[in-house]
Amino acid sequence: MQVLVRDNNVDQALRVLKKKMQREGLFREMKARSAFEKPSEKRVREKAEAVRRARKLARKKAQREGLIPAPKKKTAIGRP
Repeated sequence: MQVLVRDNNVDQALRVLKKKMQREGLFREMKARSAFEKPSEKRVREKAEAVRRARKLARKKAQREGLIPAPKKKTAIGRP
């Protein structure tokens, strides 16, 4: 993973790096590897994640087809 530092702004580069790592699921993997997970717990977790993904996909599909309303977009207060 690579992040460019512009104008010696290390703080911004660090924020970008953390966001990329979060998106890739690196923090979740590090937490999972820090302690042993029983095979039964792993199955339960993976099944729950699969159900969550399937529900999210079904919700997105229903929104595209107009069966349920799309969530309202948040507007930033104080910005022109």
